[in-house]
Amino acid sequence: MPPPDVDNTELLDALRLNLVSGVGPRLRHLLRNRFGSIAAIFRASAAELQSVPGVGPKLAEAIRNGAGPSAAERELQRCRAQGFELILRETPQYPAALEDVNDAPDVLYCRGRLESRDAVAVAIVGSRHCTLYGRQQAEKLAAGLSQAGVTIVSGLARGIDSAAHRGALQAGGRTLAVMASGLAMVYPPEHADLAEEVVGSGAVLTELALDQPPVPGLFPQRNRIISGLALGVVIVEAARGSGALHTARHAMEQGREVFAVPGRIDSPASDACHDLIRDGATLVRGVDDILTELGPLTQPVAAAPGGEIHVPRELSLSDQERDILGLVTLDPKHLDEILRGSSIEPSRTLSTITVLEMKRLIQRLPGGYLVRRMS
Repeated sequence: MPPPDVDNTELLDALRLNLVSGVGPRLRHLLRNRFGSIAAIFRASAAELQSVPGVGPKLAEAIRNGAGPSAAERELQRCRAQGFELILRETPQYPAALEDVNDAPDVLYCRGRLESRDAVAVAIVGSRHCTLYGRQQAEKLAAGLSQAGVTIVSGLARGIDSAAHRGALQAGGRTLAVMASGLAMVYPPEHADLAEEVVGSGAVLTELALDQPPVPGLFPQRNRIISGLALGVVIVEAARGSGALHTARHAMEQGREVFAVPGRIDSPASDACHDLIRDGATLVRGVDDILTELGPLTQPVAAAPGGEIHVPRELSLSDQERDILGLVTLDPKHLDEILRGSSIEPSRTLSTITVLEMKRLIQRLPGGYLVRRMS
């Protein structure tokens, strides 16, 4: 159901536009830019609608008369009856990372729960027809990142996607599944039980109407949401022409980091991964390669053991390192003050500070001051 502070009128307008056949993410973005709001789109004349590139007479008529308010109201009531949350763009509940994507969905259908810690997320995607090696690497990386406190995002598909979700679940972590169908049409159908597990440890998300079946064109469209929710995208096994490359392309366009796991040099299943590495993607040997490469967060996120993290590589710290780092702030602080605030002896505090310097998490300034690094 919608969050309590969301005006139902706005939500119904978003649902109504979402139900118009032929209006995809790009066209929705153009329409909003042209008219300023969804309500204004429905007030526009046919001639005004046709001034938007891609809108012809038939589509203009569909927008004006296609999905009426009653259809949107039925969609809303069904979501409420089934306990699905509808998250409107530009509300506090909407993922901040996705908000920055130009063609982000106006409304997200959510089964489960989004949390603030999901801001530290990494997507893991790859081939549906993966090898045992690819499945093992996806599970291993997802489990390791989950144990570090990272949310795993993927697409609930066969192969690498399902291995990533299962790796996160087995490690007791959070995972988000973004579907290319409506919440009433889990695809593939044999992943219905996996979707239930994901709901218990995260959320299943889609931008599509409840009864929308999966069709080929919706999978590349869905992939921009997968990358948009994440700080970076890891490609684990993908042949040339794989759909996972759509996610990598979206990630590059959105300014996300792109990572690739190498395979055997003679394995066609990893050809696209090797191409990505050749072209500048970060080669992944393990979790540390991912955490080290990810840049600073736009806003600090609460860490599981307490305190805040500012860059994802802080998640790989030991408890002692995290405690000492927590004493160092973005404003310069004198070493003596840090030693007084530490719960361990000065010699161990000093050695830990040295380790944190080597990990590029703190910086020494003249006069015995220390400051937290953000890059």
